[in-house]
Amino acid sequence: MVAAEQAVFDTGVSVDALMLRAGTAAGEMIWRIGGCVPTLVLCGPGNNGGDGYVIAQFLRDKGVPITVAALAEPRTEAARKARARFAGGVIALADAVPAPQIVDCLFGSGLTRPLDAPVWDRFKALVLRARRSFAVDLPSGADADRAVWLNDPLPFDHVLALGALKYAHVLEPVASDCATLSLIEIGVTSPDNAATRITRPLIAPPDARSHKYRRGLVMVLAGPMPGAALLAARAAQGTGAGYVKILGAGEPPAMLPADIVWQRADDAAAVAEALCDPRIGAVLAGPGLGRDCAAEALLDAALACPHPLVLDADALHLLGSRRDAVRDRKAPIALTPHHGEFIALAGEEDGALNKAARAARLAAALGACVLYKGADSVIAAPDGGTIIADRRCAWLSVAGTGDVLAGCIAARLANHGETLHALAEAVWLHDRAARDAGPAFTAWQLAEALPLAVEFCLER
Repeated sequence: MVAAEQAVFDTGVSVDALMLRAGTAAGEMIWRIGGCVPTLVLCGPGNNGGDGYVIAQFLRDKGVPITVAALAEPRTEAARKARARFAGGVIALADAVPAPQIVDCLFGSGLTRPLDAPVWDRFKALVLRARRSFAVDLPSGADADRAVWLNDPLPFDHVLALGALKYAHVLEPVASDCATLSLIEIGVTSPDNAATRITRPLIAPPDARSHKYRRGLVMVLAGPMPGAALLAARAAQGTGAGYVKILGAGEPPAMLPADIVWQRADDAAAVAEALCDPRIGAVLAGPGLGRDCAAEALLDAALACPHPLVLDADALHLLGSRRDAVRDRKAPIALTPHHGEFIALAGEEDGALNKAARAARLAAALGACVLYKGADSVIAAPDGGTIIADRRCAWLSVAGTGDVLAGCIAARLANHGETLHALAEAVWLHDRAARDAGPAFTAWQLAEALPLAVEFCLER
């Protein structure tokens, strides 16, 4: 956002003019939502406070009963001009009383330290006693870049992001406290290297020339817990794969459906031979794989195969000394860690970096696309490209849904071979299927809901 604003200033637009533009646009949104409800606007000493004075004057002109409470005198030239234009009176924050509607303009995206306890306590009490709360750009008390609360978490009904979304708008733990998030256009353009928010994919349906191998053969490696591999296989079917096989030792499990093929391979040599099949579109290793010597041999065979590869669950814990094998692969590879698996791969978190930056750093280090899973999922490519999937369905917090997601990824990767796109498609479809499945679903029910999610994305 700093770079985007500077690009606007370089065209001759002043900070004062951009503040007027931002405050007026935010005021318009508040007016549309809140109408003439008596409103308390809290202004800080910086440019976020300047936005607050512009908003207050806009609402005052609309006939809204306005009270402005300031933490301190404006300290920037643009904020001083904004306060001078405000035609009403200003009281101290300490003297403010609760109002039905509150607008937080104390501190914006530049905050890097907690608010002092007396200020925070007063601010929090005013916000919690309002019937409707707005935060302009970002809730005060949140760090925009690290996407963490510097003070206690404080929920807001509406958060009005100025110009572009910040990391705290879409990454936890702050994102959950931004109930309704609105982007307020102020005439800035995000840089080309900015992270993007996930969008509904467009999926081409099969054409008249399609057959099961052209749509994608997915090979799922099975370990001592074949149920996880079976979940992934069913998900791959529901996400569009033309043919799904499970490669495992011994006889097939009794629960194997008739439309999923069990290919027997009793040792690592047989697995390696099976993975040489040129018709394979993608290989999935990890769900139910185990972490013993046999699992390590399966992982080595998967890393050595010439096909696009998805590594999930147990496979991520076994990578360890195999990082060079990941970096040296010529075929695409995707790693799909949840938080614990990410720590096993990357080590302890760097508190100075947000989740997106940590995922991007791991992707660059391994030369692989990384999906860092969670309520906020981050997809990172080795070249720095980042896609964020925020506010994912909370009902996904049930055993087996990660296996389903792995199968989705493998199916999309087998279909077109583009790793970053396959991850984004699968994450979106996974979340959509969860919403279609209704509450309290099982992982198998989630897999069964995937075809409806795919239908929603078909190119017409």
